[in-house]
Amino acid sequence: MFNPNMVPVRQQFNAQHIDNISEAAAKALAAKGDWVHPGEKIAIAVGSRGVANIAKVTRAVCDFVRAKGAQPFIFPAMGSHGNATPEGQREVLAGYGVTEEAMGAPIVSSLKVERIPSELPMPVYMDAHALAADGTVVINRIKPHTDFHGDYESGLMKMCVIGTGKHAQALAVHRYGADGLRDYIPQIAREVLQKANVRLGIGLVENAYDQTMLLEALTPAEIPTREPELLEIAKANMPRLPVDALDILLIDQMGKDISGVGIDTNIIGRMGIPGQPEPAAPRIKRITVSRLTPGAHGNAIGMGLADFCTQELMDGIDWAATYENTVTSTFLSRGNLPLVAKDEAQAFAWALRTIGTTQAQDARIIRIRDTLHLSEFWVSEALWHALAGGNIEQTGPAQPLLDEATGRYRG
Repeated sequence: MFNPNMVPVRQQFNAQHIDNISEAAAKALAAKGDWVHPGEKIAIAVGSRGVANIAKVTRAVCDFVRAKGAQPFIFPAMGSHGNATPEGQREVLAGYGVTEEAMGAPIVSSLKVERIPSELPMPVYMDAHALAADGTVVINRIKPHTDFHGDYESGLMKMCVIGTGKHAQALAVHRYGADGLRDYIPQIAREVLQKANVRLGIGLVENAYDQTMLLEALTPAEIPTREPELLEIAKANMPRLPVDALDILLIDQMGKDISGVGIDTNIIGRMGIPGQPEPAAPRIKRITVSRLTPGAHGNAIGMGLADFCTQELMDGIDWAATYENTVTSTFLSRGNLPLVAKDEAQAFAWALRTIGTTQAQDARIIRIRDTLHLSEFWVSEALWHALAGGNIEQTGPAQPLLDEATGRYRG
């Protein structure tokens, strides 16, 4: 079996970040004036992505609301995640450290929604408990979406739709496909911002090291104008692979806490949606993925973006959760099971056999932890010769990719 030497490397990104998240959040909330009053009940919408510092930001909002004499409560702002059950969605929040004990506030997890009057051609929903509160605060990271591209992608506008609108809104919007997401999310979000009780949005932007670099509190009037600007900042600072052409990408782990579709489509250059154009780059011949993250809670949506996976990944799949999320999205091929190898060694061997005429010793190979963490990774010696210099440095001696005794990757 061919066992290539892999070189550990580090690439440099903009490292700007906020040191004290709690303090930054408190200042941002205070700067928005008299938006919460004594005795009010304030709903705090927290989503299902692995947002950096989400527990700290949520706790800061809860603390601020309590300090004003009001009563905060948290609700899971997610559609089909957590198997579209109240218990499952509460479990997703707990996985991010958002629990009643840690936040000092109750969590009200329910799929019950109320319809907001609207003249749009589709219903507009909001979590019933949030809508019954005096006000709602929406928290989300702003970043490029994995299904579509537009002025609003993954952010506060989307959270006001397929977050606060729960499973019912997710079903209503996703039936229109990727074009519907791009076109209807701004329209529905504006209806929610104008007619519901949203008081503030907390927009977060992360750098390429999965650190919070910007935190802004925005009023309902500010969200539609400021979010596209924050999206451009997020795009400029997202991690990326250092090459546009690759023979094999080896991914150690995938999951909903890494990306909404488990593997970030913006990183791998595969959208996997019929009728939607594929990204021009990067161009990757074969992709393998080894396991699910614990934070995925068994949801393996996005595995269909890979060509091969391991038995370990398949054994960790919660099929009910995966299928519910996949069917709700309507992008069915992303829920397809890749070819299942017994271990990482076999997955790599199959990938190598199917890259075409490239000789094994010349294969351009990268191994990454996941698509969220791209500052440190491994490259084949053949690729390292082409990369050496610039903003990439070698961090240790080369070593064989595989531990042949265990069939697993080394390091």
